[in-house]
Amino acid sequence: MIKNERMRWMVLGAALLAAGCAASFEPSQAELKAQWEARNVPPVNAKGDAIAFMRTYLNDPRGVRNAGISRPFRKNLPGDPAERLLVCVRYDARTTRGDYAGLKTGAAVFTGGRFDVFYDNPREAPLLCKDAEYEPFPELQQMTR
Repeated sequence: MIKNERMRWMVLGAALLAAGCAASFEPSQAELKAQWEARNVPPVNAKGDAIAFMRTYLNDPRGVRNAGISRPFRKNLPGDPAERLLVCVRYDARTTRGDYAGLKTGAAVFTGGRFDVFYDNPREAPLLCKDAEYEPFPELQQMTR
């Protein structure tokens, strides 16, 4: 009788163990896509975020020329599973010697409506922004220290 009861508990334990292993706690592809899309919130103040970043990014934020900015648009970025929101910035800023470096392009990526990362690699950024439509960005040209 004790052997039968032990056997029942062992069988019940094995069944519970097997059931636990069969359950999947991983999110489905639809859930992952919904989570990703929930982060694609358009920025409230893309220009303000870009100016705040560029003020700290540029060696000399004074006298920026030929500044342009795109409206937020969606694009697949390298290494990301789906599209992200980005804003492209084009500008010609002074070097540490005071001369102009030439026109540069950067891509500001937004997550959850907030500035996340800035792509400035001369090979990556122009490719990310090749289809961007720029409008004048006088606020960037009027920056001071």
